[in-house]
Amino acid sequence: MNEEHDPLAWISIAEEDFAVAQSALRRKKPLTDIASFHAQQCAEKYLKAMLVARGKVFPKTHDLIMLNNLCAQAGILVGIDPKRLNTLSDNAVRSRYPGAAQTLDEARDALEIAKAVRKFARKFLNVK
Repeated sequence: MNEEHDPLAWISIAEEDFAVAQSALRRKKPLTDIASFHAQQCAEKYLKAMLVARGKVFPKTHDLIMLNNLCAQAGILVGIDPKRLNTLSDNAVRSRYPGAAQTLDEARDALEIAKAVRKFARKFLNVK
C-alpha cells in the first residue's frame, strides 16, 4: 500500500509534529512559532488520516477548514469550532515568516486545538 493511502503513516507523522510542538513549548525559552507550526501540522495530518481511512481524496492543502468540511461530507464530525480551526490553519504559513511572532498564549492555544483534533481522530481511528 502506498503510504499516502495508509492512515497509520499519517498518524505517525502527526505524532512527530505533536511531540515537536510540545517540546518546543517546554523549553526554558519556548519556541512559540515552531510550536504553533507543528501544532497546525499535527491537526492537518490527523484530519487527512481520517479522510484516508474513509477512502476519500483531498487536495494538497494546509486549510484545516477545507479538510474539516471534507471530513463532515464523509460523515466525520470532528466538532471543533471552525473559528479555532481557522486560527490554527493560519499557523501553516504565518508562523514560518518573520514579523508575525506567536505569543506564548497563542502557541499554547494552538497546541490545545491540535490536542482536541488529535483526541477525536485517535478515538475515531481506534488508536490507543
